[in-house]
Formats: sequence, structure tokens, C-alpha cells
Amino acid sequence: MAVETKEYRAEARFQRVSPQKARLVLDLIKGRGVEEALTVAAFTKKRIAPVIHKLLTSAVDNAKYVSGEQGLDLDVDNLYVKLALANEGPRMKRIRPAPMGRAFRYQRRLTHIILSVAERTAAAGLVTRADEPVAPKATKKKAAKKA
Repeated sequence: MAVETKEYRAEARFQRVSPQKARLVLDLIKGRGVEEALTVAAFTKKRIAPVIHKLLTSAVDNAKYVSGEQGLDLDVDNLYVKLALANEGPRMKRIRPAPMGRAFRYQRRLTHIILSVAERTAAAGLVTRADEPVAPKATKKKAAKKA
């Protein structure tokens, strides 16, 4: 029986940065613990990094609030960044003056950023105990073939 972990998310929509540039920072924090991800976002020299730091703080606050409301036991130190997405929002079409009275069109891209944090669970079954007999089955077959 698989125990489903609860996710807590926060969104920042219509951010004035291209999704490609936002993904550069999001890839740095994806899969990390919340405390480490906050530190990485705080010291990253990108224009979108403070927004992502604020968004991550909001996701942690959402986790605290929802777990308190539902009476869940949440360990904030055990949270990690489960999902970090930068989807494309609507594009703003703009015109740049060009020589001889012409106009060139360009697009300003907007981004919808989604962050989701979840509590890390200890994976059962990854640790094998020393007293479990694993090898004796294979040795009995080899002994039977030799005899």
C-alpha cells in the first residue's frame, strides 16, 4: 500500500521574464530541501531569483497553514521542492521603430511559475538487513549440480 504524500503549492503568474530564463533558476532548486533551496535562490544573481525565493517562502507558509488547519503532523525541516515549473504566459506584442518609417514587431514574454513542496518520506525496502539469507539459495543449486 503506497502512502501518498501531501503537496503544497504556490503560483506566481504573469511574471515579466521569459520562461527559459526562469527555468535556469528553477533547475537549481528542483529536488533540494527547502532550506537549501531558499539559500540557493537568495544568492543567485538572476533578476527572477528574488521572486522565486518569495514564492518558495509562500509555498512553505502554505504548507504550515494547511497542515495546521487539517491537523496534520508536518515536519518543515523535511520538506523538499517536488515540482518547479515555468510555463509560458500570454505574450505582449510590441512595435519597435525601424528605418524609413517602418515598424518591427517583437514579443515580450510572460511566465507562470508553479512551485510545489512535499514532505520527504523514508523509503522502506531500500535497506537490506544483514540477517536475511539471500545467497544460500544459489549455493544449494550449485551444490546439487556438482553432486
